[in-house]
Amino acid sequence: MKYVLAAVLCIAVPAAIFASDNGYKITYDGGSLPDTKAGIGMKIYIEANQVRLAKDNADVVKIPATAITEISYGQDVHRRIGTAVAVGVFTLGVGALIALSKSKKHYIGLIWADGDKKGGLALQCDKNDYRGILAGLEGVTGKKAVDSETMTVKN
Repeated sequence: MKYVLAAVLCIAVPAAIFASDNGYKITYDGGSLPDTKAGIGMKIYIEANQVRLAKDNADVVKIPATAITEISYGQDVHRRIGTAVAVGVFTLGVGALIALSKSKKHYIGLIWADGDKKGGLALQCDKNDYRGILAGLEGVTGKKAVDSETMTVKN
């Protein structure tokens, strides 16, 4: 019985490891993808020669790594005032503590030009995956990501 269990585990564990999904969960925040609405959950796959966005295991767009012209990143910080008011109605002191906390959202922007096909998009990433996605995009494209906070835009 021990040998059968050992044999099953020797086959099952490597199969589970190799079958793992190597994509990152993101939220499409807007851009030039047709028939795609903002707020849709997707996965981004960073491969050796392309970047793919997929929804429900179907590719939405494939961007060649050589076509990506710019990578940008930034953060959006908000105070949790709405949550603080809602909690404050029921518990008097806790609402004030929640009002002092902040929520951060991490964004990555991509711009590409592949012949006549040009486009751009903004992605919202999880705080744990944010740096990994940036490093992967920089490595595949050879471009350095630009912090959108440091860019000065004059109207």
